[in-house]
Amino acid sequence: MSAAAAIAAPPRHSRPSPLNPNATAMASTTKPNAVCTKTHLANLDRILLRPPPLPLPVRPKKALADESGGGDREETAPDSDERRGRRGGLLNALNLSTFLPFTGRPATDEMSPRSLAQMQRLLTLSPRPSPRGTIAAEWRRYHGEGAWKGLVDPLDQNLRREVLRYGDFVQAAYTAFHSMPSSPSHGHGQHRTLVLPDRSYRPTRSLFATSSLSIPPWAQRRSAPKWLTQRTSFAGYVAVCDNEREVRRMGRRDIVIVLRGTATCPEWAENLRTGLVPVSDDDDSDDATAAQNVPKVAKGFLSLYKTAGDHVPSLSDAIVEEVRRLIEVYKGEELSITVVGHSLGASLALLAADELSACLAADAASNSTAADDHQPPPVSVVSFGGPKTGNRAFADRLQHERGVNVLRVVNAGDVVTRVPGLVTPTTMAEGYVHAGGAELTLDSRDSPCLRPDAGPACCHDLEAYLHLLDGFMGSGRPFRADASRSVAGLLVYQRTSVKRAYVERARVLGFEPAAMPRTATANGAGAADGQYGFLASPS
Repeated sequence: MSAAAAIAAPPRHSRPSPLNPNATAMASTTKPNAVCTKTHLANLDRILLRPPPLPLPVRPKKALADESGGGDREETAPDSDERRGRRGGLLNALNLSTFLPFTGRPATDEMSPRSLAQMQRLLTLSPRPSPRGTIAAEWRRYHGEGAWKGLVDPLDQNLRREVLRYGDFVQAAYTAFHSMPSSPSHGHGQHRTLVLPDRSYRPTRSLFATSSLSIPPWAQRRSAPKWLTQRTSFAGYVAVCDNEREVRRMGRRDIVIVLRGTATCPEWAENLRTGLVPVSDDDDSDDATAAQNVPKVAKGFLSLYKTAGDHVPSLSDAIVEEVRRLIEVYKGEELSITVVGHSLGASLALLAADELSACLAADAASNSTAADDHQPPPVSVVSFGGPKTGNRAFADRLQHERGVNVLRVVNAGDVVTRVPGLVTPTTMAEGYVHAGGAELTLDSRDSPCLRPDAGPACCHDLEAYLHLLDGFMGSGRPFRADASRSVAGLLVYQRTSVKRAYVERARVLGFEPAAMPRTATANGAGAADGQYGFLASPS
């Protein structure tokens, strides 16, 4: 879509902008979902490499019932299936459905898309990256200098592509974990071969997070897999752009640290440890007044970041060591450091960025001379669905002293972005706040593919975030008509939150998400055949 077309697109929303509450909402003169869905599907016809076969019509439920000989039974089957899928909600996405019973309610559906031919296109698993525009001249701005001013709302198409790529990197971390969740982590210098969705980046090191908590034997169920209660787990990886053409396009060589969200019971238990503690021992103070000015973060997040495993270093040590090594390898080049995370990984990303910026600044100061004023690489954070991590002092230090730029991508319906919500005397006195920077607010209700009553698990799901990001153009604007990200991932991870027309069409095309292997995680996602993940190493 051209820039002129994007500007001319009529606003669909009747509610005010979530990023600018003072803005006056513009009412649409047409039927919102009908126009958006029709345009969304019609424009995709132009990007097809070849015309798709004529789609088979989706048979109504009554016809399906007549063929099966049991009308009432066939009509109620989809609703019961949806109730089973929605039963866990957000807690199911955090792996608690293994231990706790849930109840749910059926949801209503909305208007179905008109063009089933385009639905077939959207159901394909083939990747279709957005056009790559050169950002070399303004790479610092795209990396967060100036807090992404003028790029977020309306959303710049180059920034959209960069953020989508970082989101796919996190999705690869989830898939890698569930490919081999119980794989041994002996020898922190070795890692399995990780296949990334963007081959311009090469993974250089696997990262492991260790909880200081252990699940007692009496709390473990025999039916639960062992990896669900293990203390040390694969948490992400470090990668570097080693494609020279891509380096020239971006204007620098990018080092990325990728961190997934909650996946095991010890990690979930750490999430509940919301007491604020100093980031470092040097920051501790006995004076009550001075203590409020000490940077503090949630105890559980810090525990996962700093605790070393039996055979692996702490996440903190591994990240700092690997980034220092890569900076030495590419010494003399223009470098940037991007820390990316979803959910729990978003909070760990802030901790990593805080430590990295301090360590690299100290390294640069020690290596600088009068003739060469060496500057450390800029550090930025891209977080998806991240909770509040620390107090005001931590947020201020991160933004003003450390110079870390933070882009928070949030879904308006995601409750995780509003926690910790446990009120204690400590949190009331010092308070949790989000890290400063830019905020990009999405809304599940804007999607032509998702049901309007999508539950908390879908609102926190990473694939849903990336789907919404692909269609977001700006506050008060309709869903991007030429958004081409496949909805197959949504059918795999959040099938019951996808409109029924897409689900039925998937069945006609022989794509049955329910039959694909998956394991619930903090993003509701698991390993799926045909996606990137771990490959067995030759050794």
